[in-house]
Amino acid sequence: MLHNGESHMLYYERYGSGCGSSFKHKSTPEDVAVYPGPCLAQYRTFFQMILVLGIGGNLPIGYQISVINYPSVYIKRFMNETWFERTGSPLHEKTLLFLWSFIVSIYGVGGLMGCVCSGFLTVKYGKKKSLLGTDLLILATAMFVGFSKRAKSFEMILIGRFLYGVSAGSCMAIHPQYAGEISPKKLRGFANATSGFFWSLGKSLGQILGLREFLGTESSWPLLLGFVGAAALLQLLTLPFFPESPPYLLIQKGDEGGCLKAMHELWGQGSHQEELSDLKKEVVTGKNSNALSAGDLLRDGSLRRQLHVLIAVVLTLQLCGINAVYFYTFEVFRSAGFEEDLIPYISLGVGLCELSSSLLCIFTIERFGRRTLLWKGCGMMAVVLFLLTVTLSLQNKYNWMSHCSVTLVFLFVIFFGIGPNGATMSVMMEIFSQSARPAAFMIGGCLNWAGLFVIGITFPFAVESLGPFCFLIFMVVLVGSGMFFYLFLPETKGKSVVEITEEFNIQPPFGKKLAAVLRKGFHEDHSVYTNF
Repeated sequence: MLHNGESHMLYYERYGSGCGSSFKHKSTPEDVAVYPGPCLAQYRTFFQMILVLGIGGNLPIGYQISVINYPSVYIKRFMNETWFERTGSPLHEKTLLFLWSFIVSIYGVGGLMGCVCSGFLTVKYGKKKSLLGTDLLILATAMFVGFSKRAKSFEMILIGRFLYGVSAGSCMAIHPQYAGEISPKKLRGFANATSGFFWSLGKSLGQILGLREFLGTESSWPLLLGFVGAAALLQLLTLPFFPESPPYLLIQKGDEGGCLKAMHELWGQGSHQEELSDLKKEVVTGKNSNALSAGDLLRDGSLRRQLHVLIAVVLTLQLCGINAVYFYTFEVFRSAGFEEDLIPYISLGVGLCELSSSLLCIFTIERFGRRTLLWKGCGMMAVVLFLLTVTLSLQNKYNWMSHCSVTLVFLFVIFFGIGPNGATMSVMMEIFSQSARPAAFMIGGCLNWAGLFVIGITFPFAVESLGPFCFLIFMVVLVGSGMFFYLFLPETKGKSVVEITEEFNIQPPFGKKLAAVLRKGFHEDHSVYTNF
């Protein structure tokens, strides 16, 4: 009879650390009986942490983006009634419209501020403490907004939307970094793709709760706006039981023991020498272990190509046309003959379609790779937008064209979820080292929030001037982005940060590479573009 410690020693002598380990001797029936089960079981804590990070990370962001439209009628009525009680006269129609637009748009201003602060917070306090602080902010804001009706103050809604934006800007930068850094190399794509999934899950949750059967009523809209506090509370109660990210502990804190302890907690017992060795190489090859500021990153010539890719993926996400498609959803469904009362439920189906495709991306990104999902996703979205422009232009002449438009809307959302929505965060996470990552996400986040603001202002004018032909602008962007990713983005699947950085460093300048491709033609083997 062996003691526990002796039996564990014997087990690891025979089986190593579990998944992918080599046996010291040929297995026997007795060995098979002792084997603990599927290799993914050792990552149970890792999967639990991914769930916790998603619920308190990108889920609240997606929820806040989608939920604000459902109670708009009730909030405007509340604002008007409150103003009448104070002054004895109702709000002017243009003043009411301005105040409502300000409430909606100030979310982006807060997001920009939260994003700017995220780099400092993650470097000084780490990602775990930063997220916990964000949870406290969301909870306080949810209570603040939830009591706005009782306090008869629409100003509380305005302040609450701004604070929600601050928390969203912080979460958008911290959540994908944290999820990527706690993952082993073989599950890194899976972890990074969950950011897009929880974003879509939050949007779908907001659409469901915003229906009149749930919280989309005049009496319960304050609860609808404050419901997101439940997600923050869940993360606040559970995240303290999980470790800080191993790269942060080793590279920025110099705590190798704490790094190994975190790896054991997340990935099960074993040596984890490969991941530890990759992190040590990152320290050795890096200029220093200190985090770069945004200015340092912008001036660093060795990271210039990574910065170009960062800008490309963020701009693609903003200019791919997904917001335009959602904007036209009601018109497309109305033209297809659906009743007005059914359109919100069909629109919910579009959101659930995006959620399903994001889930599919989680399980396919490690098989097909980030580069493939990006450039093929952009290409398919461009084709769909071209066809959608045609069907929208002709649906007044041919009734059956409206049904084609409905099908194309669903196809576009599917390609968006599998492609850019799922792969963008993975690329942003993997092409930068630990020291440059906070600044990179801060820059990318600022571009993202600024893009939301600019598109929100300019898009209505584009629709008024061009109608459905505005989709052609997004189509051109998608074609250009797809070509850029195909030519200049190395595949990051299964590679360490050091290996990815080496591939970027040995690439020729963009102009020379493009000229070489144009000379050789696209008929040659794809290794011309991928073997750098």
